[in-house]
Amino acid sequence: MPAGLVISAPASGVGKTTLTLALARAWRNRGLNVQCFKSGPDYIDPAFHAAATGRASVNVDSWAMDRGGIAHLVGRGADADVVLAEGSMGLFDGVAARGVSGTGATADIAEMLGWPVLLVIDPSGQAQTAAAIAAGLRDYRPGVRLAGVVLNRVASPRHEDLVRRALDDAGIAVFGALPRHAEISLPKRHLGLVQAEEQAEIGKLIDEAARFVAEHVDLDAVLQSAAAWAPQPAANGLNVTPPGQRIALARDAAFSFVYPHMLEAWRAAGADISNFSPLADEAPDASADVCWLPGGYPELHAGKIAANARFRSGLRAFAETRPVHGECGGYMVLGTALTDADGVRHEMAGLLGLETSFAKRRMHLGYRLAELAAPMPGHSPGARLRGHEFHYSTIAAQPDTPLAVVHDATGAVIAETGSRRGNATGTFFHLIAEDR
Repeated sequence: MPAGLVISAPASGVGKTTLTLALARAWRNRGLNVQCFKSGPDYIDPAFHAAATGRASVNVDSWAMDRGGIAHLVGRGADADVVLAEGSMGLFDGVAARGVSGTGATADIAEMLGWPVLLVIDPSGQAQTAAAIAAGLRDYRPGVRLAGVVLNRVASPRHEDLVRRALDDAGIAVFGALPRHAEISLPKRHLGLVQAEEQAEIGKLIDEAARFVAEHVDLDAVLQSAAAWAPQPAANGLNVTPPGQRIALARDAAFSFVYPHMLEAWRAAGADISNFSPLADEAPDASADVCWLPGGYPELHAGKIAANARFRSGLRAFAETRPVHGECGGYMVLGTALTDADGVRHEMAGLLGLETSFAKRRMHLGYRLAELAAPMPGHSPGARLRGHEFHYSTIAAQPDTPLAVVHDATGAVIAETGSRRGNATGTFFHLIAEDR
């Protein structure tokens, strides 16, 4: 029977991903099968999980998914020895208004699955106060159970002793303390960590993290703190409709933000996926009946995309007869132009009138609920789509017919409506699931 554990923290940037990868690899090195999940809308961490475990990881999201969909996804851990769910932000951080089955907080997943929480605490600049924070998190929500704590970035043995004594007085187990060790820090970019496939040394980095954590953390005690878990058969799967029977999917360093559960759901519904690389100047498969451009980092490759005439002409030819959809970065590439961070304007595909700029960055972040005013691949007018938006571009022009009325998690209408022209559609949000 698998053992389930949630890895969380009081805030972002404390070391959740590094500890998750290290534990997963250390236990895998001991011969255990480890399955990881990511709580919340993160495109990057699941690829790191897969690198550490050798098993595909997917997102589970209480704001966008119902309990049946989450149970369906988590069921893939039924044959594992250990199942780890890595949280996002702080343990109780979510949105103000409840979504499908929760607010998007990691605590929702912990309570829903009945898995205890392993807290990563960074006590830099404090000592006994770290115990007060851990105790507050332990007691904040009755349905969420704390397994214990791993301390990260401890300054000295004396510092560790002070924090350990305070946690012991609070009745909180300490499974280990990690001294500062910059060598295992994962590179970051403006949307989060640099993607796993961009790091040639990712295997060595995870091995080093596993070795380091194994030296300082009681792996057996952590494993014993996990909850024995018997997966329950899901009454239903995820509510995801493929956009077509044969999908031409842009996949390379500029177009990599695709939720793994989406691709799996498309294939499970019988769709075929044919990948192509715009950065390699490839056109979409001419035999496909729909083309999908996911998000990623087109702003880092805008000059090359603009110069790749075969890709752009092939995409335009495809859109003359068949639907083309872009999400976030893909939406920007379907537009007229993209201005990069240096202020250089690059011509894009021109299938939509959208113009975006990174010259003056502005963060757009949050859950989105879109009510379609027009069809998009796989979805009819009136469909309610749940997704997430995260980018730093500004809109210079969005002249085409709005695709949807889009609300944020509070219900407020936002300006990023997406747009439609001919067979081309695009949204700034990444689709997670459709309301049933």
